[in-house]
Amino acid sequence: MKVLITGGGGFLGQKLAHALASRGTLRGHTISELILADLAAPDSFDAPFTVTGVAVDITDRAAVDTLMAGRPDVIYHLAAIVSGQAEAEFDTGLAINLFGTLNLLEAARAQGSHPVFVFASSIAVYGGEIPDPIEDWTALNPQTSYGTQKAASELLLNDFSRKGFLDGRGLRLPTITVRPGKANKAASSFMSSIFREPLQGDEAICPVPADYTHWFLSPRRCIDNLIHGAEVEASALGENRCFALPGRTHKIGDMVEAMRRVAGDDPVNLIRWEPDETIQNIVLGWKAHFKPEKALKLGFVSDETFEDNIRFFLEDDIQPKR
Repeated sequence: MKVLITGGGGFLGQKLAHALASRGTLRGHTISELILADLAAPDSFDAPFTVTGVAVDITDRAAVDTLMAGRPDVIYHLAAIVSGQAEAEFDTGLAINLFGTLNLLEAARAQGSHPVFVFASSIAVYGGEIPDPIEDWTALNPQTSYGTQKAASELLLNDFSRKGFLDGRGLRLPTITVRPGKANKAASSFMSSIFREPLQGDEAICPVPADYTHWFLSPRRCIDNLIHGAEVEASALGENRCFALPGRTHKIGDMVEAMRRVAGDDPVNLIRWEPDETIQNIVLGWKAHFKPEKALKLGFVSDETFEDNIRFFLEDDIQPKR
């Protein structure tokens, strides 16, 4: 079994790669090769199978064809530019998030091997006048360029699957928190930084009010769901291969109090509450309440509490400064 991860150098790509190395199998088959693709070739690491890092620009169709020449059995398409950058750089967002995805779909089609194609979509596909909670049948009406690019990619994924070119699965990820590493250009980046930085003894800015409510999932549970996404039987997916993953809804203020219960007062005192209109104009349009019945029936999972998210971060990624 050959597995390809685009965005393999990113934090989710790396976590997924190491989780696959720990398992050694996917879809009931032993993994023989893992290819990590990103703009800069990701480093290899020790695993029970071959791990290869490849530098590739997914906006270059010829480069994508070369990447796909090995005929991977499972493709995880995680590569993208994030919401804030896609909004600020419209042409770049189209090139990477939409046309880059199309390049991968077309290259998979050209190989003729009907690979499993797991696409990391987003809850940003929802917006505007929609019900509360959002249900599986809710129409997509994105209010950002990023969400529009993801929604268009979902339509293509469904059509390529309907035509039998590949076996697509589009997983609409909640905001993933707490993310390790440095802040990125996502409008939702603060959802991790207001916990990550204080837990390491550094100040962080929260640009939204304490009563702002959001839908989130921990990195650990996200990886569980990405792996499960490749293993679900195609016959169980129905005609729409794209759906929202389970998550949890909390107010930011409640999440901060959960951090206090796990890590004490010191991290909480390092948060500065400073409204940012630009960020609020993007994230306040995102919906916070979901009813992901399809994903739950298919066996996808969420976190039990936000305290778990904090503990997972401390256990998996970093220890707080003392």
